[in-house]
Amino acid sequence: MTKRLCLYLKEMHPPVKAAAVSAVLFFEVYFLVILIAGVSGFNIGSEEITGAATVFVFLLSLRIADDFKDYKTDMELFPERPLPSGRVKKSDLLALLITANVISVSLNIIFMNNLIYYAVLMVYGVLMSVWFFARSKIQKNLPLALVTHNPVQIIVNIYIISFACIKYGLPVFSFDTVLIAFTLYWPGLLWEISRKTRAPEDETKYTTYSKLFGVKKVTGFILIIMFLDVLTSGLLMWKLWSPGVVMVAGAYLWLLYSCVKFIENPKKYSLVSRVEIYEFITEVPVVVISAVIILTRVFA
Repeated sequence: MTKRLCLYLKEMHPPVKAAAVSAVLFFEVYFLVILIAGVSGFNIGSEEITGAATVFVFLLSLRIADDFKDYKTDMELFPERPLPSGRVKKSDLLALLITANVISVSLNIIFMNNLIYYAVLMVYGVLMSVWFFARSKIQKNLPLALVTHNPVQIIVNIYIISFACIKYGLPVFSFDTVLIAFTLYWPGLLWEISRKTRAPEDETKYTTYSKLFGVKKVTGFILIIMFLDVLTSGLLMWKLWSPGVVMVAGAYLWLLYSCVKFIENPKKYSLVSRVEIYEFITEVPVVVISAVIILTRVFA
């Protein structure tokens, strides 16, 4: 079983990469809360490590749940994946899922101060895994699946925000915390829609937004999300480092141009790759600037 699980993790959820993403996500939100609130003294300990590990386990759980949920579809469209190909068994994944979550629950009970928010995160994750008890309606409806499943990123952000706020005596829900939660939500939503937007000649049996609504309408919706993203990202950047707003605005104008070119020739231009570049331009500076401010305070 161990060998099969190693194979599964290597292909579907590379541990090192997933751990790095989980740590970046946790500490990005954590430090943004501290910086925006003007907290002068902070410390990193077992609670923060537990929080990052919780994000890792939660994302792993979603990956396994998706493999269970989409098993029949994957048998037809992605037969080479570990589970549909038979290279890993359902019992293997179930054992991994249970073990990882027992550890996560135990660590949160022992170390964390936001058990109510952790419970909300776990309940939402369970509801996602069972299609919110409406599989027949949600599974065949891509927009409904997006509306019910994609906001999980906001729940993850609130879990992290609540921990930082409770630890430093800050209000969990305020203009700044809502700003942070949504600023770090839009990129995931943009990527999810753009990766399922293709040129007509590239469509397959796989259901995409472009197949349902057409390239122009989907790209127009992406532009609306981009506008919301640039508003929240720009405001957050203004609070951190005002000159960074120019970079955010420039990235928006570049992606706006890319969307126009994609509508004109969707076969030639890859929308999802340009969305990924846009996210890199807008998100990485936030991380870098936060790190610089944190280091400045530490060594001041």
